[in-house]
Amino acid sequence: MNRMTTRTLRTLGAAFSLAALLATTACGGNSEAASDGSSSGVTLTIGDQAKNLQTLLNASGALKGTSYDVKWAEFEGAAPLFQAVQAGAADTSYAADLPTLQALSGSVPVKAVGALRNDGTHTGIVVREGSSVKSVKDLKGKKVVVSSAKGSIAEYLLAHVLEQAGLSYSDVKVQYLLPTDAQAAFTSGKIEAWATFGVYKAVAEQQGGRLLVNGADGRVSGYGFIGASEKALADKGKKAAVADYLRRLDKALAWSRKHPDDYAKAIQQNNGASPEVAKTLVSQANSELLPVNSQVVDAVQKVGDTMHGIGVLTPNPTVADHVDTSLVKE
Repeated sequence: MNRMTTRTLRTLGAAFSLAALLATTACGGNSEAASDGSSSGVTLTIGDQAKNLQTLLNASGALKGTSYDVKWAEFEGAAPLFQAVQAGAADTSYAADLPTLQALSGSVPVKAVGALRNDGTHTGIVVREGSSVKSVKDLKGKKVVVSSAKGSIAEYLLAHVLEQAGLSYSDVKVQYLLPTDAQAAFTSGKIEAWATFGVYKAVAEQQGGRLLVNGADGRVSGYGFIGASEKALADKGKKAAVADYLRRLDKALAWSRKHPDDYAKAIQQNNGASPEVAKTLVSQANSELLPVNSQVVDAVQKVGDTMHGIGVLTPNPTVADHVDTSLVKE
């Protein structure tokens, strides 16, 4: 494994035991928050994956001058992030559609308060260079590693493209691995086919992986959610902080569209990515914050119905029952 991959994996490592989870969220508040010296006495703990939101918000300066303190709960994937929400160690979540559905299916007390959308190219199935797998049909009988856990966005891509290719989900052997573990195994040649996402997909391609298929052209919905715990939404001060955070996130996303080079540099510095990977991540990033309207709900419900049909999502939550539309308006 070369130096860049080692650095990336080290940077993206996360704590998964509850004790480590609580220690992560207990880090000092954002030094840029409440810079005018005022404070509401509220602390908002923002859930994040692989420093995606933290890098964006800090690089854009969007969190300067908040009337509340900010703490970050950083994790490698959606599953441990939702564990933090369940434990009361994070006030908000940040995840793609299927991980959010999986959390709702597991009775995590969270509501979708804002939607994000990208073109789907951040999710993909990569194979080793020289692999005999040339098309999705060639996956039949193969082991496919899925990151990061059952119900990830990468798993939906796998299920959907198998269906499109006339195969059933049982035609492949699925193994779940956390992204950093899978990254190390893929780089060392121990994994032939890997369904993954984000920086992990980008690094895998740079390290000799070949993209078999990505989530573009409707192969994934492209939707993700910012969620808020029901406990935070029931607290007047926390709910106001969540609403303000969402407004600032939308401004940060607008900044990223106008300053892609600066955003890429921030990803390099904070996430340990190479210039090529950083540029790729910027090109695949979410574009704006959207309301969780009926179009979003219907698209994500179809994802849930598909995964429920193959036995991955049980019970299948009704998306419309787990949204709060009061914070991001049409």
